[in-house]
Amino acid sequence: MKVVGVALLDEFSEHHGDVRTQVRAWLTEVEETDWGNPQDIKNRFPSASFIGNDRVVFNLKGNSYRLDVKVNYKNKIVLIKRCGTHAEYDRWTF
Repeated sequence: MKVVGVALLDEFSEHHGDVRTQVRAWLTEVEETDWGNPQDIKNRFPSASFIGNDRVVFNLKGNSYRLDVKVNYKNKIVLIKRCGTHAEYDRWTF
């Protein structure tokens, strides 16, 4: 998959160093995979939440942080929408 918005992940990791390793691992894994449908994601990331319109929220570092992405399965693109703490996630509107 091609990941768009990596700069947002880098900036987030700079501010939240305790999740840096997990963000890098997530990014590496996603870049090396080929998701064809939501089930492919669920098979690898069972705690991922599907919120409609091809949007997926991943839990990072347990449940401490959240990563919101939009997946274009046909074009093999993952767009980083936003990252945040669990508390910030509670205030997000979709």
